[in-house]
Amino acid sequence: MLVSYLLLFALVMFACTAFHRLSSRLGIPALLAFMFLGMLFGSDGLLKIPFDDYGFADQISTVALLFIMFYGGFGTNWRAARPVAAPALVLSSLGTVLTALLTGLFCHLALGMELLEGLLCGAVLGSTDAASVFSILRARKLALKENTDSLLEVESGSNDPFAYMLTAVLLTAMESGITPGSVAGLLARQLLFGLAFGFGVGWLACKLLHRVPLGNNGFDTLFVVAVALLSYAAPAALGGNGFLSVYITGILLGNSEIRNKAVLVPFFDGVTSMMQMVLFFLLGLLSFPSQMPAVVGSAAAIAVFLTLVARPAAVFLLLAPFRGSLGQRVLVSFAGLRGAASIVFAVMTVISPVSTDHDLFHIVFLIVLFSIALQGSLLPLAARRLGMIDAGGDVLKTFTDYVDEAPVQFIQFTVPAAHPWCGRTVRELTLPPGTILISLQRGEEQLVPNGGTRLEQGDRLILAALEPEGLPGVSLTEKVVGTDDLTSGARLADLPRRPGALIVLVQRGEEYLIPNGDTVLHPGDLLVINNTD
Repeated sequence: MLVSYLLLFALVMFACTAFHRLSSRLGIPALLAFMFLGMLFGSDGLLKIPFDDYGFADQISTVALLFIMFYGGFGTNWRAARPVAAPALVLSSLGTVLTALLTGLFCHLALGMELLEGLLCGAVLGSTDAASVFSILRARKLALKENTDSLLEVESGSNDPFAYMLTAVLLTAMESGITPGSVAGLLARQLLFGLAFGFGVGWLACKLLHRVPLGNNGFDTLFVVAVALLSYAAPAALGGNGFLSVYITGILLGNSEIRNKAVLVPFFDGVTSMMQMVLFFLLGLLSFPSQMPAVVGSAAAIAVFLTLVARPAAVFLLLAPFRGSLGQRVLVSFAGLRGAASIVFAVMTVISPVSTDHDLFHIVFLIVLFSIALQGSLLPLAARRLGMIDAGGDVLKTFTDYVDEAPVQFIQFTVPAAHPWCGRTVRELTLPPGTILISLQRGEEQLVPNGGTRLEQGDRLILAALEPEGLPGVSLTEKVVGTDDLTSGARLADLPRRPGALIVLVQRGEEYLIPNGDTVLHPGDLLVINNTD
């Protein structure tokens, strides 16, 4: 039995990987492909895998969302997001409540749902989905003007906890009734424990990672995985909001100078990608397409109202005091994608003791399909039509490539005038041990040098060496230069030095610099620092 499950899991992973490649070529969001793949494998699909265990799906989905939200916080550049933090948090809190309220009233008045059931449907659909927004922004490298990409990332990463709280309150009210005092107590417990553990666990983890060497990169990674699990589980066990806690912990760790971040980033990037595959595939597997025609009309009506009325009304009302451009408000309204989080919250309604008159799971599932397929596919076009694309920007704010993944490292060097190598043959050079000159570019000509090749001024050389398995004394961290860190025209040599720290690389937009004492830093430069203390 175990072997059969392992074979099935391997097959699913291969299929998801292939669908990811295919979806990028067809221009459709990869997450939609994973969901359709799940439907293909499911009870009504070609392989007819029977699966309707909502309780198991809820547990797996919670773990997947945990890592997605942690890495969403980890990859958010807080310095870039700080200017838009206020509108993003207003949208993630009040915006979620207002969107849920308007959608719930529509379900009640237009579709005939009971009031609490309609509000429950609105709460489940109240938040934008972090996995969908992160995936589309980063896969399409959508850098947006007015820090709109950061606004969307912070909003979508932080509004799931509010939708979760609304869903929990309404399920409690429908099951056993609820008073204003108990609502206040539930919300206070969710927020206080979520905030306390998020900041507390994140702060303590940053201190430990900075001060206590854990032996090697593998244990650093293991420690951070444990931190993510703890930051969710501890507040959840006490009735707090684990999703809020794990997102805050991710932000604190991702924006701190911690050891071996160059290893943590690709690890969590891979884990999060796998979690997105598993989550969307599992939710597709859980669905029954044969039951969808009965609710497609209701789902379409709610989707249209949510996209054209509820979300824009909340965005325009709440962003009005922040004086953003019309294009920004229209784009933020359009970018309110619903995704896996909404379906996960719909699963909560199925496994709860509450009975509903409508099939909320499949209604929400169809709305998510509509949102990802239509809004997700058209988001790049909408951004271009609204003039919101920042051609010089970079949405990939977390620096991930300190070294290449290949076991060979390459060094590029241009021979300046009066350099000791200028005019000498390759055999006369004294290269570091284990290093070889593999390529030489002279103007438009590309040469493979040999011992008799004579170097000239302006030659661009490529040297190669084996990547070492371990680098004792090398522990890389990163820091973004702010306007308050510098005086105008200050050189690197003029800045106060921190014992045991050396700046080894400067990333300036698309340019990478090996600095020296005369290098002038600019606001926004990303510094890679080797810490030996």
